[in-house]
Amino acid sequence: MEKRFIYADNAATTAVSKRVLDVMLPYMTEQFGNPSSIYKLGRDAERAITEVREKIAAAVGCSASEIFFTSGGSEADNWAIRSAAIRLGAKGKKHIITTNFEHHAVLHTCEFLEKQGFEVTYLPVDEMGLITAEQVKNAIREDTALVTVMYANNEIGTIMPIKEIGEICREKGVWFHTDAVQALGNVPINVKEQNIDMLSCSGHKIHAQKGIGFLYVRKGIPMTNLIFGGAQERGRRAGTENVPAIMGLGEAVTAACENIPEKIERVSKMRDRLIEGITKIPCSRLNGDPKQRLCGNVNISFLGVEGESLLLLLDANGICASSGSACTSGSLDPSHVLLALGLPHEVAHGSMRLTISDETSDEDIDYILEVVPKVVERIRGMSPLWEDIQCGKENIRKAMKFVSPLK
Repeated sequence: MEKRFIYADNAATTAVSKRVLDVMLPYMTEQFGNPSSIYKLGRDAERAITEVREKIAAAVGCSASEIFFTSGGSEADNWAIRSAAIRLGAKGKKHIITTNFEHHAVLHTCEFLEKQGFEVTYLPVDEMGLITAEQVKNAIREDTALVTVMYANNEIGTIMPIKEIGEICREKGVWFHTDAVQALGNVPINVKEQNIDMLSCSGHKIHAQKGIGFLYVRKGIPMTNLIFGGAQERGRRAGTENVPAIMGLGEAVTAACENIPEKIERVSKMRDRLIEGITKIPCSRLNGDPKQRLCGNVNISFLGVEGESLLLLLDANGICASSGSACTSGSLDPSHVLLALGLPHEVAHGSMRLTISDETSDEDIDYILEVVPKVVERIRGMSPLWEDIQCGKENIRKAMKFVSPLK
């Protein structure tokens, strides 16, 4: 078997595309002006930033004045949630609704606010990783300030009923924020049609550089200052703008939102072929809904396999994969997302996330399907747990009911 190099961790980050880089480069050299300067070089930079706002606004269905640039998705999540808490908490609305498997940028912000006297309702997801608009409706109270539900999960790729949740929130007069870091470019987004009040996005998931993102905030929602010191971002986020990164972000958003239906059709076929092939391995399971998921997301657990060993052996065979969120890759604890599905630790520990893109080829899929079964077999050959499984030991019955049977 000839060793190849296949990048299958696009949910963690993506390479800066040539199209994006070509747009950025002039703003690192000859067009380096400070957008706050009044001479032509500065005015040109300010004009370029305005054009990018308009590009991004067109992509998500809002006006340019509703787009704020940030350092990425985590900052945007923090800013949106804490702004809502500060503004509405002062009016006695100190209740927040979220889910139990959000990105930690949301969960840790909510935990912080709980220490400040807020009450947070963590809606449980079902075994497929989904919630319903009805759950949100039933959880809303008179003192609810904000509902924050991710558009698509970063680990298992399930897509939430965002439009329906937005309708409920709009009807009840509650602000609605969604973390759309994984969704942008993978599903069509229109914040007006979907009743979204605030939306977070990150550039490095869509072939822009790391350290740039944006937050959409519906006109009429008063944002608190994130950084004091200057008039940038309508006086809410001080600091000289990162013009090259902003230029790249605008091009990346435009590129990502072109031909989304065609991308979904092509990438979904490769995703489904991966799922069909890999789940033929005994004692494996697909995590998340098989259809209501991002077109490039494959998350599978293997009983009798330790996740870190799996990723290291895949890497040795030229395949870049992950076991979940890149933000928690140093943790030895099982994924909070997989535990939220009800999986026992024995199953959650042996998870693998493959996130492919429209740059993935059918030959790449063939290679992954060739390598993964051999790697799993090798790890199981050294696993005491796998011996217990084959011997039918009592202590692994709980885990066995969550995976496919031994062949």
